[in-house]
Amino acid sequence: MQKIVTFGQIMMRLSPPAFARFGQAHSFDITYAGGEANVAIALAQWGVAAVHVTRFPDNDMGRAATMYLRKFGLDTAQIQYGGERLGLYFVENGANSRASQVVYDRLNDSFCTLNPADFDWEAILTGASWFHFTGIAPALSEAAAEACLEAVRTAKRLGVKISADVNYRQGLWRWGKTPKEIMPELVSHCDLIVCGTSNAEDLFDILPEPDAKSNWASASAQVMERYPSVKTIVDTKRDSISASHNQLRGRAFDGTKTYKTIVHDLHHIVDRIGSGDAFIAGYLYQIDQTNDVQKALDFGTAAAALKHTIEGDFNLVSVAEVSRLVAGDASGRLSR
Repeated sequence: MQKIVTFGQIMMRLSPPAFARFGQAHSFDITYAGGEANVAIALAQWGVAAVHVTRFPDNDMGRAATMYLRKFGLDTAQIQYGGERLGLYFVENGANSRASQVVYDRLNDSFCTLNPADFDWEAILTGASWFHFTGIAPALSEAAAEACLEAVRTAKRLGVKISADVNYRQGLWRWGKTPKEIMPELVSHCDLIVCGTSNAEDLFDILPEPDAKSNWASASAQVMERYPSVKTIVDTKRDSISASHNQLRGRAFDGTKTYKTIVHDLHHIVDRIGSGDAFIAGYLYQIDQTNDVQKALDFGTAAAALKHTIEGDFNLVSVAEVSRLVAGDASGRLSR
């Protein structure tokens, strides 16, 4: 992979230290993150040129967020500045039978109020291998949806491959359009999407065939039939035994065959936020290395599994660490 461009909102993440509850907090740990940037930063750790496109307020908060992203190797040259505020979200980490909680304060921030005309997508996307977005960006505002659509149209015209995590969040679509009015055109340009069975129903009114052996494969086949540009659909299946113990496996469908990974048994979870972004980042990295769906799926799912051991949204692991887990070494033995 030569270069990836991602587009989406960045927020300040505020978390009570360790596993404290919001009501116990006297201070918050501060990081910055967003689903699309999480993908870019994972790839930047693996040597890929990664550019994130967003909009921050032109103040100290916006500059602090920019500096934080640069620290992890992200190209921030295409960030726009303006608007009134930086979006926030608060994370209370769960443990055992107590679930994690997330509270958002993200609407009407600088990203939501961007001007689509400010982004020269022709220049931004020239030389890129992939453009990646999620269903969250167009959900936030009409302006963000317009910018996202212009980005995918330009990427398609330039021959840049497009990936999307359709990521339906019902509570975000407040600006007058429904996701069923916006997402189909965006997805129609994509080469690769992350999409579950419920996403197919919520966004595209697609239900599995009544006699389907696999509901997910049946729904995926119908999505691909409707949107021929989509060549592969991927997803993860998670079983939550508790907040601290999950089981995770990956799956992919290429139009004819369903691929699956082993089940990763995840004990003592540190932080699961961003694991879906780690998954698609790993898949993109390996599919460009090998053009092998199974290898890409194995690598992406292992990357997602390792993300559960990292505090914060970013998957700060190496290719060697992911490859070790793919090879079956889940021992966590001390490396000297």
